[in-house]
Amino acid sequence: MKTKNLSLVIMAAGLGSRFGGLKQLEAVGPNNHIIMDYSIFDAVKAGFGKVVFVINKQLEETFRGLILSRYQNKIETELVFQELDMLPEGFEVPEKRVKPWGTGHALLVAEKALQSNFCVINADDFYGYPAFKDVAHFLNQVDPLTNSYCMAGYRLHKTLSPNGMVSRGVCKLNDSGFMENVTEHTKIEIRGNEIVSAVNGGIQKLEPNLLVSMNCWGFTPRIFAYLRNDFLQFLKEKGRETTSEFHLPAVVDRLVQKEEAGVRVFDSKSDWFGVTYKEDLENTRQKIRQKVVHGEYPPTL
Repeated sequence: MKTKNLSLVIMAAGLGSRFGGLKQLEAVGPNNHIIMDYSIFDAVKAGFGKVVFVINKQLEETFRGLILSRYQNKIETELVFQELDMLPEGFEVPEKRVKPWGTGHALLVAEKALQSNFCVINADDFYGYPAFKDVAHFLNQVDPLTNSYCMAGYRLHKTLSPNGMVSRGVCKLNDSGFMENVTEHTKIEIRGNEIVSAVNGGIQKLEPNLLVSMNCWGFTPRIFAYLRNDFLQFLKEKGRETTSEFHLPAVVDRLVQKEEAGVRVFDSKSDWFGVTYKEDLENTRQKIRQKVVHGEYPPTL
């Protein structure tokens, strides 16, 4: 079944605590283009017709002036706000909590802006055109009423930062290329010639070619019923904590484990890069310059 009006959801409400500022708005390419500009360029090329930005309310004026103005008369856009007090009835924000509730909550607050199949990504990650092409092709074949989802995966060794530790969802696939599970690994870093992760007080070696999630997902609107249910359960268990987050990959993993959804995983052929730390900025700018020089992107998008 063909669907229409694919949307791209860009999660841009994070505080950028490790980066030390609003990394989503840092220029990385010619003419002050930011990473989101390249994602939107690639998504439009792949057939997406609307962009939904999930941001913090305090960024609204900056976003409207610097970001939305770029896309007037070019693509439909919509702003959605992720605020700490956007909670189900009966729950309150812990007194000392300042951290957003996480990627699962970021997508959940965008529900009213999404009536058809959509892709969701991080604002500060460069995914490359092949990822959007694969996700769009999948979503255009999927009935919006089904629990058929997809994800663009990246090889672990292509997703690391030389400037600090990262967290990645390591995926296990079956022989048909569908997800069997996704396990969140925190504190992944390069040590000598090895990639390691801190697990339960010890160190685990990870294979460089493991497929990992970089939060490039393709969903139907059916995902929202599961997000609402899981977020309620999360709040009951951890809603009083000040730093716990409701992660989107954890919701997907639960659905896969219970065989309530199927997730097709594509092996993206692109090199991922992004801005986790301030020191990552120059590397990202160099890679964008190379892509412009090689004709992959025009100087002005």
